Amino acid sequence: MDMQPVKSSSLDRIRDGQRDTWDRFSSGWRKWDELVLAWLHPYGRMMIRHANLGAASYVLDVASGTGEPGLTAAAQVPQGRVVVTDLAEGMLAVATENAARRGLVNVETRICEAGALPFPDAGFDAVLCRFGFMFFPDIVAAAREFTRVTKAGGRVSVAVWGESAKNPWATTVMNTIARHVPLPAPPPDAPGLFRCATPGFIRDVFSGAGLHHITEEEVSGDLIADTAAQYWEFMNDIAAPVVAGLARADGSTRDRVRTEVLGLAQQFLHEGSICIPSTAIVVAGTR
Repeated sequence: MDMQPVKSSSLDRIRDGQRDTWDRFSSGWRKWDELVLAWLHPYGRMMIRHANLGAASYVLDVASGTGEPGLTAAAQVPQGRVVVTDLAEGMLAVATENAARRGLVNVETRICEAGALPFPDAGFDAVLCRFGFMFFPDIVAAAREFTRVTKAGGRVSVAVWGESAKNPWATTVMNTIARHVPLPAPPPDAPGLFRCATPGFIRDVFSGAGLHHITEEEVSGDLIADTAAQYWEFMNDIAAPVVAGLARADGSTRDRVRTEVLGLAQQFLHEGSICIPSTAIVVAGTR
């Protein structure tokens, strides 16, 4: 795998931009937390299964956002502890609220970036990261950090989105916007939803970082909304690329995009709800 090094100034710019974006959208993630919990549960469940947690495990959840799958892991390690981290303070504030609401007392939060984890070597029994790798400025550095902080014999377990064709939850909106709005082409290897979608990509990154006994498994689930209009509202509240794309359109174009998306969403109507497929790759390795 050939990944070109990125200048530190570029990495800092990407990191700072992401922190600002996630903080800005944290209120949307709080608003839709129940829907997201149900939608992403299958991915977190599979990650935790591969993490081989024990009752007293010490777990790190990186780029946890509003707290998952770290909070679910915390309920499974009653004699252990989970450190939930994210780049954005606003997202961790929601995670703290969620932990308190669920009565979890073995959880702590920490603001940090994945490529420079503020933890000692070999401190954690397991490291989790659900849908973070695609956005890390330096994927290789993050994988090395995950490996560094994991104990010998411990597990690193992550999920990344699979290929775009299997994720209409995202492409239904984004492809429609792209048909109506001229969008700038992203730089090669730029952070994005499907950056790590190629089968074997994360496996190779893990191997290069020193992990072994690596497994890779495809997992699918549905994003379920009550109506097409709710799906549209959800995507506008939580997805920065949607908001950024629509910001480049005038009012009439935004109306056309919305009308088209609502129509397309109807193809996913099932038993009275909009059920839009999503597919991820869960990759796990041993330190």
